Amino acid sequence: MTSISPDSNTDQTAIVLREDTGPVAIVTLNAPQNRNALSGAMMTALHTVLDDIAADKSVRCVILAANGPAFCAGHDLKEMNGISACDGHAALFSQCSALMMRIVTLPQPVIARVHAMATAAGCQLVASCDLAVAGTFAKFATPGVNIGLFCSTPMVALSRNVSRKHAMRMLLTGDSIDAETAWQMGLISDVVEDDDLIATTSDLANRIAARSGMTVRLGKEAFYRQLEMPLADAYDYASGVMTDNMQKHDAREGIGAFVEKRHPDWRHE
Repeated sequence: MTSISPDSNTDQTAIVLREDTGPVAIVTLNAPQNRNALSGAMMTALHTVLDDIAADKSVRCVILAANGPAFCAGHDLKEMNGISACDGHAALFSQCSALMMRIVTLPQPVIARVHAMATAAGCQLVASCDLAVAGTFAKFATPGVNIGLFCSTPMVALSRNVSRKHAMRMLLTGDSIDAETAWQMGLISDVVEDDDLIATTSDLANRIAARSGMTVRLGKEAFYRQLEMPLADAYDYASGVMTDNMQKHDAREGIGAFVEKRHPDWRHE
């Protein structure tokens, strides 16, 4: 297991942990005393780990987990309150946006493993992941309106996962929703019993990692790019992606293995 601290030259407790189990990297937020709030240090550490994973071709899927009583409490309000200059707040929100974009642009799929409350930017973190598995104890909220700070940046990821009226209800009331409701709304992909959370998420990650890494990387990028296109442009783009995909070894190998009724031998490139 490797770890990232705010300053690698000190003995401070690591705030982000990484453990690789075969082709799956488990990245864990590890500031339980702060409810894993997205402080500047936390965001820097997490972004650094994700950059390392992006360059690691041995990793084919990522699980984003957390230690402690909360998955992520959003921004560190004490830190935010201590910033007086507008430029300081702008830099903090820009850093957060870059982190969320890093998850979306990461070559490998990212699965959030949510065991407890994910609020504000923590809810945004879940919504930014490609998949999210939550235990029945998990809850989700965008409660910024309760403290006079509308969850405008969490709104971006939230509104791209759920319907407008569901998103607006969460944003305007600040009310929390349980895992079952989050699943029905489309915020998370799976809800399981709390005792099954780790095993279910690991099984899902390993099933994805067993596919061709090249195909999954290509597909993830194409999925997000086509979402922002008009329908005809999306089909033109997707047709080009499939054409390119067909020229790859793993596509030919996968089709051949299916026809010959054998397991494919992926190169992942």
